Amino acid sequence: MEAVAKLKNCPMSARKMRLVVDLIRGKSVDDALNILKFTKKEAATWLEKLVLSAVANWENKGDMAYSADEYNLYVKTVFSDQGTVLKRFRPAPHGRAHRIRKGTNHVTLVVANRKAIEALDGEPIIQE
Repeated sequence: MEAVAKLKNCPMSARKMRLVVDLIRGKSVDDALNILKFTKKEAATWLEKLVLSAVANWENKGDMAYSADEYNLYVKTVFSDQGTVLKRFRPAPHGRAHRIRKGTNHVTLVVANRKAIEALDGEPIIQE
């Protein structure tokens, strides 16, 4: 079973976000949270909230409430795409103006479980 969390219009360039996104791709959720907690980049705080949101989405998905600790969750997919660019002008010498481009990005994170989820009768549910 998979759960998705999305962060849209994060006020940071996609290139800066990808530096931190690459650190957590494929890691278990516990390892990813530890990496993000001790990373000194601003993107780590945004991604830490996103991972916690994805875990909460996974726990509440479906008919039953599952516990994330029992099913060995990991970060299956995570990527950062470029969002809209805010264009501003800054005064420059001799009456000119320089363009300032403030980038945003969209992050999509998917968590999945490595351990199979069993139905109420004890048989494992087939996952695709």
